[in-house]
Amino acid sequence: MQFTPKLTKVEPSIFSVMSALANAHNAINLSQGFPNFKSDQKLIDGVTSAMNSGYNQYALMAGNLELRQAVSNKFEILYNSSYHPETEITVTAGATQAIFTIISAFIKPNDEVIIFKPAYDCYQPAIEVNGGKVIPVALKAPDYNINWIDVKESICSKTKMIIINTPHNPTGTVMRENDMLRLQELTNNTDIIVLSDEVYEHIIFDDEQHQSVCRFNNLKERSFITASFGKTFHNTGWKTGYCCAPKPLMEAFRNVHQFNVFSVHHPTQKALADYLKDSSHYLELPDFYQEKRDNFLSLIKDSRFKFTPSKGTYFQVLDYSEITNKNDVEFAKQLTIENGIASIPLSVFYDNKLDHKVLRFCFAKTNETLKQAADILNKI
Repeated sequence: MQFTPKLTKVEPSIFSVMSALANAHNAINLSQGFPNFKSDQKLIDGVTSAMNSGYNQYALMAGNLELRQAVSNKFEILYNSSYHPETEITVTAGATQAIFTIISAFIKPNDEVIIFKPAYDCYQPAIEVNGGKVIPVALKAPDYNINWIDVKESICSKTKMIIINTPHNPTGTVMRENDMLRLQELTNNTDIIVLSDEVYEHIIFDDEQHQSVCRFNNLKERSFITASFGKTFHNTGWKTGYCCAPKPLMEAFRNVHQFNVFSVHHPTQKALADYLKDSSHYLELPDFYQEKRDNFLSLIKDSRFKFTPSKGTYFQVLDYSEITNKNDVEFAKQLTIENGIASIPLSVFYDNKLDHKVLRFCFAKTNETLKQAADILNKI
């Protein structure tokens, strides 16, 4: 049997590799980005209640209308911006599915897509499986700011999409108003679509404001927003998210969405719709996670690791350059096997394996886990 796969150069995900290594050596797993504490029992009970109340058949293709209305209200509260719940919001099987569907709906062979590296590892395969070409723009340590001159030089007639991610995984940085204005300027009067991955929109620190693309009128007209209830409400295994976009873009999205997912788990959608009626459930998240970040950094302040406090996400990048000259993949594996703590090396997210001697640690953990992790890091 002869066949030609569309994706051939796919290496095992670093998240799977490091989590497997952590399991094999009984290490504290601060590599993969998921909380090790429970979601709100009220939300869990809400799913059970929804099942008992009959929400067990297909939801509408675009998602439970109550949930879409709740999302629309959230945008009004947070950003003084609006998306029509019937035509401009779609509930998805997590943000990754939304991202894949957006790319599949618009990217054709030989189209170019600009992404900023280090980048979350689902972007590039989705582009390549649709025949597109990735144009990487590197973010450099320690600040990981975007060089907009590099972006401008990367744009050409083949550029069909730019993917941004703020707050940014894996670096924990955020895009600021000036960044969004530069992006708006560079894409104005073009046909470039912006895919804005905003899954950590509620996890932002130090009085920073999340600069959603919907705050900027010209950007909003050409942009998709993808978001994750799993990241927001500590239940990543539920795989429920959503995307927002102006009606013409959303129509193109739904043309693909209806054939690869159609609809998402209905009881979860109903529970989330009820849960979002209380805005404190997401408005209090920045303080919740900043306390965890501050606690973790306070516990390791006397270690040999250097750091700039994360501005968003639940990840903290630690610089180990004063400890060893080993490359980051080697050192991450050593820490897991010999010291019992797992992290993520950032070089794997660059095309040229650029090694800044930094590792990413997840602090979405119980205080007990963070104390145990800090005790290990302080001894290195």
